[in-house]
Amino acid sequence: MSRVVAENISPARDCAPFFHRRQGMELSAPGAACASPTLGQLLKKVGDVRKEVTGDETPVHRVLEMGGDDAGGEPRSLPFVLSFTNLTYSVKVSRKMTLSRRHAAVPAAGENIFSKTKVLLNEISGEARDGEILAVLGASGSGKSTLIDALANRIAKGSLKGRVTLNGEALESRLMKVISAYVMQDDLLFPMLTVEETLMFAAEFRLPRTLSKSKKKMRVQALIDQLGLRNAAKTVIGDEGHRGVSGGERRRVSIGIDIIHDPIILFLDEPTSGLDSTSAYMVVKVLQRIAHSGSIVIMSVHQPSYRILGLLDRLLFLSRGQTVYSGTPLSLPMFFSDFGHPIPENENRTEFALDLVRELEGSPGGTKALVEFNKSWQNMKRSTRNGFNGSETPTQGLSLKEAISASISRGKLVSGATTAGSDSSATSMVPTFANPFWIEIAVLSNRAITNSRRMPELFGIRLGAVVVTGFILATMFWRLDNSPKGVQERLGFFAFAMSTTFYTCADALPVFLQERYIFMRETAHNAYRRSSYVLSHSLTALPALIFLSLAFASITFFAVGLDGGLSGFFFYFLIILASFWAGSSFVTFLSGVVPHVMLGYTIVVAILAYFLLFSGFFINRNRIPPYWIWFHYISLVKYPYEAVLQNEFSDPNKCFVRGVQIFDNSPLGLVPESMKLKLLSSMSSTLGVNISSSTCVTTGVDILKQQGITDLNQQYLRLLIIFTSPVGPAYCT
Repeated sequence: MSRVVAENISPARDCAPFFHRRQGMELSAPGAACASPTLGQLLKKVGDVRKEVTGDETPVHRVLEMGGDDAGGEPRSLPFVLSFTNLTYSVKVSRKMTLSRRHAAVPAAGENIFSKTKVLLNEISGEARDGEILAVLGASGSGKSTLIDALANRIAKGSLKGRVTLNGEALESRLMKVISAYVMQDDLLFPMLTVEETLMFAAEFRLPRTLSKSKKKMRVQALIDQLGLRNAAKTVIGDEGHRGVSGGERRRVSIGIDIIHDPIILFLDEPTSGLDSTSAYMVVKVLQRIAHSGSIVIMSVHQPSYRILGLLDRLLFLSRGQTVYSGTPLSLPMFFSDFGHPIPENENRTEFALDLVRELEGSPGGTKALVEFNKSWQNMKRSTRNGFNGSETPTQGLSLKEAISASISRGKLVSGATTAGSDSSATSMVPTFANPFWIEIAVLSNRAITNSRRMPELFGIRLGAVVVTGFILATMFWRLDNSPKGVQERLGFFAFAMSTTFYTCADALPVFLQERYIFMRETAHNAYRRSSYVLSHSLTALPALIFLSLAFASITFFAVGLDGGLSGFFFYFLIILASFWAGSSFVTFLSGVVPHVMLGYTIVVAILAYFLLFSGFFINRNRIPPYWIWFHYISLVKYPYEAVLQNEFSDPNKCFVRGVQIFDNSPLGLVPESMKLKLLSSMSSTLGVNISSSTCVTTGVDILKQQGITDLNQQYLRLLIIFTSPVGPAYCT
C-alpha cells in the first residue's frame, strides 16, 4: 500500500504486517523486508515517465526509495485511518392513520400520533485506511447511502450522533470538503464537452493558479491513462439526443473530475449501479488504483460480482441500519460458518450473505441474532489482533496536521494546500478555494460557452420564436397613426411585446435544471464560489440576449412606427434587453426552487400571466384594489411597459387627439362629421374655450397621466429598467 511521507517515523513501521489484496493473509513478518510498493512506483505507469521525459520539475508523485538499507534515507510513510464510532441517525416520518382502534399503534416516548421515529443508522462503527477499498453492502433501504453521507459530512451535525475521526482527530466541515471528494450515483456532466475538456475544466477549478497550463494538462493526461479513457479522450460525453461515451466511461469520467486534485478520502455512492459486469469491474479496478495511490476509498455497492469482490479490501454489511458483518472478504466464510450458515464452495459469497440477510429480515426475530453475533465476533477478533500487533491503528503519535503536511509533500491535495504556517490547526493548511474570484468566472464562462456553442439548435429555436413573434406584431400593428384608435393599438402592442419577451425566456428553465445538480455537486466541495457561478452565468447569457433584443427591436420599432427616432430606438432596444435579462434571471431563479420541468413551466406561465394582469395595461394602478397593489409593484412587466410608454408619449408637443377626434371612442363617433362640428362648437361656447377641428385636445403627457405614469414614476423609470438586469441574476444567489 502507498503511504504518506511523515517526519520522525521509526523504520520498524515500514515492515509492519500488511494484508495481501488477493489472499487476505499477513505476508510480511517482523524483520522481513517491506513488500509494500511506493507511491511513485504505483503512479509511474500513468504519467510520471512522461513528466521526466519532458523535463517537468513538478514534485508530484516522486519515486522514493524506502528500503531499510538507505542510510540517510527518506522519512517513512504514515497511513491515514478514518474511524467512525457509534454513528446513529434517525428521522421522523408521518404515521399512517387507521380507523381501527385495535390496529392503531401506540406512540413511543418522544413520538406523537402523527409521526414516528425511523432509525436509519444504529450505532455503526468501523474504519477505513488509505490504500484500501471499504465497500458498504446491503439491500435497498439498508442505509448504505445514508452511511456514505454521514461519513462525508453531508448530514446536519445536530441530527447525526457518533464520532468520525481521521487519525484520531475530529474532522471539521471545511477540512473535510477540501481533503475529500464525493462521487454521486448519477453521472452529472455537461453533454457536449469531450472527456478531455471535462477533466481539464475540473483541473482549472481544483488545481491552483500557481500551476502552469502545461502542468495541468499533464495531470489531466496522466489521469486519463489512469482511468483507462485514452480511446475516448476526444469523444463528447453525450446525452439522449447526442451520442457519446459508454455508461462505464461516463462513470469513470465522473470519478475523474472528483479526484483531479488527488484527495485523501474518496466517497462513492454505488459507482457500479446500472453498468454491465465488465464496465463495473473496470470502474472498481480504477478505484483500486486510486486507493493504491494513497487514498481512502469508501463506496456503497448493491451486489458485487465475484471479480469485483477480489478487488475489495474491507466489507461492511448493513441491514436496516445495523451492522451484520464488518471485515475482509476472505473472513466472510469463517464468519457465517461460525454463525451456523456455512457458505457453499461454488457460490458467490456476497450473494449468499445478502440472501441470508434478506431471509432473516423476513423472519420473526429479524437480524437481531446476526447483529449480536457480529458484535461478539468483532470483540474476539479485536482482542486477538491487539494481543498480536499491540496496536490497531498505528499512527505513530503524529497529529493530523503533520500527516496532511507529509501528504502534501508527496503531491496530495495539489488544489492549493501549503505546508507552511504557524497555525496549529490542520484546517489552516488548506485554502477554501483553489483559485481567486476572477479566474473562477473566466473558467466557468469558458465552459458554458464551449458547451452551448455545440448546441446551436437551442439558440436557433429561441431566435426563431423571437423573429416570428416580431414579424407578426410588425404586420399586425403596421404603421400605427396618431389617432385615438392608434393610441389604444400602441398600448396593446406594448403590453403584448413586453410580455412576449418574458414568455420567450421560459426556455432557460430546462437549461438550468440540467446544470442544477452539477452546480450543487461542485460547490459542495468548494470547486468555486456560488457568486462566481451567478456572475459567469449572467455574462455568458448577455451576448445572446443582446442579439435577440436587437433582432426584436429592429423588426418592430420602425415597422410599427414608434416615436423617438434613433435615440428612441436605442432606448427601446435597452428596455427589450433588460426585459430579456430579467426574464431569464427570474426563470433561472424558479428552476432553482422548482426542480421539475413540467411543474416549473406551469408556475412560470402562471406568474408571468399575473405580472401582465397587474402591469397597468388591463387596469390602471389607481383602480387596483389595495390588497393587490403589492403585486403591481413586484410585476416584472410593469416597469418595461411603463418605460416604453414614457419613451413613446413623453413629447409634450406631439398630439394624439385633435378636435372632433374626441368623439372617436364614444357612441358619437358614428354621427356625421357636420354634427360633430356643431357639437364641438356648442362645447366651445359652454366651456368658454375655442375648440376647432385642429385644436390639440390630448398630448402624449396626457396619455401618460391617464395610464397612471406620474412625474415620480418618470424620474425613476429609467433607473428601474437599467437596474433590472443586475437584480435579476441576484435571484440565483
